Amino acid sequence: MSMECKGNIVSIAQDFETKGILVTLALPDVPVQALQALKGIGELSIRLERHRKKRSRDANAYFHLLVGKLADRLRISKIRCKNIMIGRYGQTDYINGQPVMLKTQIPVSDMLEQENLHCLPCGGKTEENGLHTYFYRVCRGSHTYNTEEMSVLIDGVVQEARDQGIETATPDEIERMKALWKGRRNGKETV
Repeated sequence: MSMECKGNIVSIAQDFETKGILVTLALPDVPVQALQALKGIGELSIRLERHRKKRSRDANAYFHLLVGKLADRLRISKIRCKNIMIGRYGQTDYINGQPVMLKTQIPVSDMLEQENLHCLPCGGKTEENGLHTYFYRVCRGSHTYNTEEMSVLIDGVVQEARDQGIETATPDEIERMKALWKGRRNGKETV
């Protein structure tokens, strides 16, 4: 049995006998029965992190709409355009606090056409054992972004579209979308 929920830390204390830390949590949306079921199963894996609302599905749809328009205007594939935009305005992937970098013989022209791997070329190509070697920074897919990350991505893509003379949502509409994303933080919108 597992559970994921949101809540707040009410108090933190130290047990003087065991020296263990005691944390009291306020979990307003969790039924007592669910916690009682977890109480008797033994040791739990516990992860506490700052709660961030996931981005609006509308935001991701708008991102893909603009990417399609940009790709058409630039006469490149939608996949290539998406990878370029995520590389410019998206979020680097990290493992154990380290940015994920990729060293490969796959040239930039082929790497930018990968649908499920978003990479930004970095550094130059080098020669190793007679083969060209390329270096890339790996970025997360937009479906993993929280509200703030998606907002940065949308702002960048909107500006790119405007620079190409592509009609975008009005500033008021974009602000409305952002207000919805921010409103979700306060529980006003559901995912």
